Amino acid sequence: MDLSKLEKTIEYGFKDKDLLKEALTHRSYLNENPSWGLPHNERLEFLGDAVLELAVTEELFNRFPDAPEGSLTSFRAALVNYQMLANIARNLNLEKFILLSRGEAKDTGRARDVILANAIEALIGAVYLDAGYEPIKKFVSQFIMIRLDEVLKFGLYKDAKSLLQEKVQADLKLTPNYKVLSEKGPDHAKIFTVGVYFGEKFIVSGEGASKQDAEVEAAKKALETL
Repeated sequence: MDLSKLEKTIEYGFKDKDLLKEALTHRSYLNENPSWGLPHNERLEFLGDAVLELAVTEELFNRFPDAPEGSLTSFRAALVNYQMLANIARNLNLEKFILLSRGEAKDTGRARDVILANAIEALIGAVYLDAGYEPIKKFVSQFIMIRLDEVLKFGLYKDAKSLLQEKVQADLKLTPNYKVLSEKGPDHAKIFTVGVYFGEKFIVSGEGASKQDAEVEAAKKALETL
């Protein structure tokens, strides 16, 4: 696998290539390739999550000197949630470079989005260890903050359930309601499926690790259909 293509895309060349490989190694890959010789990317993901949040927070703090803390928090959440990060990862073609098991490689939907979001956080963690904070600021400015106009224009910083309620009440004079359609998986890793309804009419369903997450996912999908 030619990782130089990814380095060219992100405009950063690693001094320690093993850090880049580790960032792209999903836990499942090691199950099928125990001799790989590098750990999976979850520690780098943990680090990258914190570094990313700091860099985005600093950018927002400087760009909006008069904005209250609550607004800045909402803007940041819209920029670093897993759906946004997964979208950014796809634009960087990161999907082509992540090392997965054959089973995980078949995942779609939310599961794939989470893998992509985690990988981009791990990549950020790897860059930080390789060269410090300055390249992270450049990366965030080029690939994350470029989405800020979209976040502001479409109100992506607002809670999806609140947005959906505003729209449906204005257009249909109804309040959306949510019903749990199914629960699956063991107690420590349950997946909930929740449907959103306008009155008695089923619109779409969403999945999540909690009922609240599933409701938010359903609300987002409903907004897309509208």
